[in-house]
Amino acid sequence: MNESETEKMISASAEGSDEAFSELVGFYLKPVFNFVYRMSGNAKDAEDITQEVFIKLWKNLKKYESGKNFKAWLFSIARNTAIDRLRKRKNINFSEFENEDSENYLIDSIVDAEPWPDELVIKAENFKMIEEFVDKLSVAYKEVIILRYKNQFTFEEIGKIIKKSTNTVKSQHRRALMALKKLLDATN
Repeated sequence: MNESETEKMISASAEGSDEAFSELVGFYLKPVFNFVYRMSGNAKDAEDITQEVFIKLWKNLKKYESGKNFKAWLFSIARNTAIDRLRKRKNINFSEFENEDSENYLIDSIVDAEPWPDELVIKAENFKMIEEFVDKLSVAYKEVIILRYKNQFTFEEIGKIIKKSTNTVKSQHRRALMALKKLLDATN
């Protein structure tokens, strides 16, 4: 969906078109779910957070400023909703990826199979190791890595999403990569 199509869908949705809103949800469901899943590390929480994100989107669509980056605006809602949920949760377990039976139909069918950047994949023995390493990062570093590599946001867009300066985002990104490198080096 290009920017003009997105703008048309947003306008139609804001005017009450259920069909247009369904198209927006259909287009952004997978990337939003993947992002909040990686933030929460838990499929059940990710489902609940994703649903809450799209409810908030529906309620606040008229507040969206035409011409702004819609995806960044939507991911700001997703990030804030995920952070709120994580704050409320007593035991935060970022490494939980599966249910008790090691299965989850929703995750198997919706999780994005895009690879991480080549430099990290080459250094790692497998993708699971990288996921485990990312989960060991602080929430601030983790969200920057996820937004940058899983969702292909620029540093400027990430700054808007997490409400930090571009330089702070770049610094967190660099520190996160150094932390990942340390973890990788420790395994070799």
